[in-house]
Amino acid sequence: MSFLLAFLAFVLLIVLHELGHFVAAKATGMRVERFFLFFPPKLFSIRRGETEYGVGAVPLGGFVKITGMNPDEELPPEVASRGYYHQPVWKRIVVIGAGPAVNIAIAFVILFFLAFGIQESSETIDEVAAGSPAASKLVAGDRILSVDGVTGDQTAIADQINSHSCAGEPIDGCTAETAATVVIDRGGAERTIEIRPRFDAETDRNRLGFVFGSEPLNPGPAEAAGIAVDFMWLVTSRTVSTLSKIYQSEKREELSGVAGSYEVTRQAIDVGARQALTLVALISLSLGVINLFPFLPLDGGHIFWSLVEKFRGRPVPFAVMERAGVIGFALVIGLFLIGLSNDIGRLTGEGFNLR
Repeated sequence: MSFLLAFLAFVLLIVLHELGHFVAAKATGMRVERFFLFFPPKLFSIRRGETEYGVGAVPLGGFVKITGMNPDEELPPEVASRGYYHQPVWKRIVVIGAGPAVNIAIAFVILFFLAFGIQESSETIDEVAAGSPAASKLVAGDRILSVDGVTGDQTAIADQINSHSCAGEPIDGCTAETAATVVIDRGGAERTIEIRPRFDAETDRNRLGFVFGSEPLNPGPAEAAGIAVDFMWLVTSRTVSTLSKIYQSEKREELSGVAGSYEVTRQAIDVGARQALTLVALISLSLGVINLFPFLPLDGGHIFWSLVEKFRGRPVPFAVMERAGVIGFALVIGLFLIGLSNDIGRLTGEGFNLR
């Protein structure tokens, strides 16, 4: 079932992206010849009015064919006025930008609603590990007030505990020379407890052996929107940073292709609805952002050349755009091949380690 749901998620993102182009083209008066899910060869189609709707055999995307996308194309007089390159620059930008805008809007909507169920770190202990230094002294439900007088979030508390080290070179299971002074609230009563941390080689830290819990953040609509936007900005900045440093081998290894994105989505569906929806939002956002890169055949390439035309005051020769498109196409294919290579390596190696 997870395979089918992951496939449907990708199909939905493609359909909505192309639907953005389609609706914007219709709204601005352009003539839409075809609206297809997937690429040719055509499996089947149906015509409604002037538009042919269909499904292709290659499930790698979709397309909307608008009349007059080639500025050198000779159009019949009856449709020429509705051709793409016969429209003002602002209309062309609206139509091309509508696809990525839909993907970005989908990501925002999903993340906005997920923000209402977000958890924030708590000062309350959720679990105490059996046999740990804290096992006989702390219990679930205790609230940590301070450690050695240090207060703050979970990171600050953990760092202070880690400051207590073993004598000499630490080995797994060694006990710290000094005890941490832990002040807790248990049932409304304040207690002070001395506990000596133990070194954990797996995490390379000195620990007491308890796990903090979490609690609902309960944001309002404005705060939920802010959380969604902040998360989207973080993902966008990291995406741009990764692609701008693609010449670095460690950055190339971070890329995933269609197969990798599909497999991770499928695994996320197995883990839970929240994880799956988060991943769908991230994929939708990435599709929107990457499509805005100023290289043909990406949507951003069409927007870029429309802006160049606006500033020049006259159309850009199609031959110039074709030459630039070859470079852009090579870059897109290069990214695709890098992502595919990484996917193959992960699928045949240790996997994607979602869990």
